[in-house]
Amino acid sequence: MKKLLYSIALVFSFTVNAQTDTSGVIQITGAIVEGDSLQTMPFVHITVKNSRIGTISDYYGFFSFVVNEGDTIEFSSVGYHRNQLILPDSMAKSSYSLIHVMMKDTILLNEFTVYPWPTREQFKYAFMHEEIPDNGEERARKNLSKTALMAAAGGVPMEGSTTYKYELQNRYTQLYIGEGFPQYKILDPIAWSKFIKAWKDGDFKKKKNNNIYYLPSD
Repeated sequence: MKKLLYSIALVFSFTVNAQTDTSGVIQITGAIVEGDSLQTMPFVHITVKNSRIGTISDYYGFFSFVVNEGDTIEFSSVGYHRNQLILPDSMAKSSYSLIHVMMKDTILLNEFTVYPWPTREQFKYAFMHEEIPDNGEERARKNLSKTALMAAAGGVPMEGSTTYKYELQNRYTQLYIGEGFPQYKILDPIAWSKFIKAWKDGDFKKKKNNNIYYLPSD
C-alpha cells in the first residue's frame, strides 16, 4: 500500500512539474517601424517559420506573442522586404522587447504597351472616321452666331425695369376693361350703334371715281 501511494505521488509530482515547466519559452514584445520614415507600421504579419504560431501588429504597429528558443521569426508586409529574426538556443531572460525595421521593396516591371485597337485595320478605320473636336475659336464662333444668341435670349428673364413696365401695363388694362370700356372699338356696342345710325341717315357719302365711303366732317 505504501509503495502504491508513493508511486501515485511520484507520478503527480512529475505531471505538475511538466505542466509548470516554462523553460525555453520566450515572450516577444515589440514595435514595427518603416525604414525611411521610422513611422510605426500596422498590420505586419509576424509568424514563426514552419509553424502555425504568429500574430499581426496592431494599428499602432505593436505586437506581442510567445515563441520558443531557437525559433525563426518572419516579418512580412506587402511592398516591403520579407526578413527573419533567429532566436538563439539559450536566452538569459524569458521576455524581450525589440523594434523591428521594415525596408521598402521596389519592384520594376517590364514595359507593357496597351493598344485600344487589336489590329492595324481597325486603327486605320477609327482614325479615318474620327470626328475631330472644334478648337476654341470655332466653338466661340458657333456660340456667338445669330441663331445661338436668339435661342439664348429666349431663356433670359426680363430685367427689373422691363418687369415693372409690363406689370403696370397689365394693371392698366385690367382697370380699363373693368370699368366697362373695351380696349378695341370693334367690340364697343356704342360705336356700332352710332355707325348703324349714321349709315341709315345717309351720313356717308361716296366720292367720285372712288369706291371709298367717308363720314363728312361737321
